[in-house]
Amino acid sequence: MNYPAPSFEAKICPPEQLTARAALLPRPRVFTNGCFDILHRGHATYLAQARALGASLIVALNSDASVRRQGKGEARPINALEDRLAVMAALECVSLVTWFEADTPLDAILACRPEVLVKGGDWPVERIVGAAEVRSWGGTVHSLPFLHQKSTTALLEKIRRL
Repeated sequence: MNYPAPSFEAKICPPEQLTARAALLPRPRVFTNGCFDILHRGHATYLAQARALGASLIVALNSDASVRRQGKGEARPINALEDRLAVMAALECVSLVTWFEADTPLDAILACRPEVLVKGGDWPVERIVGAAEVRSWGGTVHSLPFLHQKSTTALLEKIRRL
């Protein structure tokens, strides 16, 4: 028997469709990005908080090559892009998920023109890529403090010690 693909997979958006698909989302649109290699409580909390800042949430994931260039270690990402996209899309708070090949998500930010740009508390607002651009069209930029001190790197170290 053939079963239909899960409906959440419709939230996965190729970069070349981002402008058109983002335009269909309710405003204000919130944008965030990251590797999101192994999803943990810190990620889930952060994403829910980001979504609460607007009517929809767009998440852009680093491609596998982009993750490797981030200096997170040779074995990263643990999960391939297609798996990270599916897990992210399955989250209720996420409206649309895309990816980027570059070292920064600036092109994705320019493509979807969010009203709200968000990163985690380890990013000072003045260092958030796209902050100047989002502010130039009247948007806001936020650095959300971490409620749960979790990290994928620390989680992987714990697993490796087992």
